[in-house]
Amino acid sequence: MKKVAFYTLGCKVNQYETEAMGELFEKAGYQVVDNETGADVYVINTCTVTSLGDRKSRQLIRRAKKENPNAIIAVVGCYSQTAPEEVSNIEGVNIILGTNDRNMIVEYVEKFRDANERIYAVKDIMQIREFEEMTIGEIKGKTRAFLKIQEGCNQYCTYCIIPYARGPIRSRKPEDIVKEVHRLAENGFKEVVLTGIHVASYGKDLDEGSLLEVLKAIHPIEGIERIRLSSLEPTLISEDFVIEISKLRKMCPHFHLSLQSGCDETLKRMNRKYTTAEYREKVALLRKHLPDVSITTDVMVGFPGETGEEFEKTYEFVKEISFSQIHVFKYSPRKGTPAAKYKQQVRAEVKNQRSEKLIALASEDARKYNERFINTRRQVLFEVASHEYEEYYEGLTENYIRVFCKFEESPEGKIKSVLLTEVMGDGLRGSFVGEKESL
Repeated sequence: MKKVAFYTLGCKVNQYETEAMGELFEKAGYQVVDNETGADVYVINTCTVTSLGDRKSRQLIRRAKKENPNAIIAVVGCYSQTAPEEVSNIEGVNIILGTNDRNMIVEYVEKFRDANERIYAVKDIMQIREFEEMTIGEIKGKTRAFLKIQEGCNQYCTYCIIPYARGPIRSRKPEDIVKEVHRLAENGFKEVVLTGIHVASYGKDLDEGSLLEVLKAIHPIEGIERIRLSSLEPTLISEDFVIEISKLRKMCPHFHLSLQSGCDETLKRMNRKYTTAEYREKVALLRKHLPDVSITTDVMVGFPGETGEEFEKTYEFVKEISFSQIHVFKYSPRKGTPAAKYKQQVRAEVKNQRSEKLIALASEDARKYNERFINTRRQVLFEVASHEYEEYYEGLTENYIRVFCKFEESPEGKIKSVLLTEVMGDGLRGSFVGEKESL
């Protein structure tokens, strides 16, 4: 049996697409193996959000060729979409595919096998208008299912390469989303996470259907007990939206609202579509209607022109909001974006100092949020045996608190009722108190 291995970099969307490509190979008679086993075909699903993503992509291409010099190397995804010539110059690459036509990956591999001629199949992504259906029938070894419902982005933030890598927004048809959630439920999944490149844009390119309507359509599906949304733009949040969400008992009270900066001047240079006052209002709406809600975010430091005063505004705003988790990252110039040409680029040592200061605040706020739930009983979907703490299993509450708990038998893939007792690492220790009854 022919073997295929995958290297996947980047976001949950990339991970979903890798799962879908793996299933296509299996249907064609391939065995999907891990990276260390040795394969006949290597698919490197690349990321280009940062220059580090580009570098890691190149390293993985070379590693795959080293593992089996005779293997077919297919490079797909955002890096090959935005820099196909760079990928072409890497020795050993046989197939170059961008962020469309991934559903033809097996055909391209077989075509190369027959002709032994490099295949260059990168299309002009800006001309693509249809959502590429990449269905997953079975996700192996996982407890939460990530479901891609949307592709592309029309926002054009000045620092971001993704609109050029993924093209304009395309939404998956609601009926296809519902069908896949049914399949996931049949495979035993308890939680589904709706993801995409810009989920808040879902439905804007369709004649009918909205994100809220999709949530209402999948909510009654038997077997699914949790529905979670991936990263959202604050502009999606309105009082009507939050009120309707609060009526859906399967909806997890966890919202990842992208912030990027807590300074209006910086947000304007970033071409973000909201102000800090508007962001504050959205957070207040969520906390008004969902008392235990977890609000997580991303914050960028060192954007071109960010002065010490602007950073302090961000720091104070983040402190005011008090997020339950923050992903802090340093600005990285991306060739082809407006911000890469901006003057007043911030020095690396200044970025590092600002990053460390925000990370310390984020850690403090995360601990404070978690401590609110000590001595409360929560439902936890357990995922894996903990790598940090021997004899413990770990999982997530509905509001995204990581919980560590001991069990005599593996609880993986099951929702258990747990009493949260004390801080443990970046989460909470819990003790099992009962089985969770299905909704």
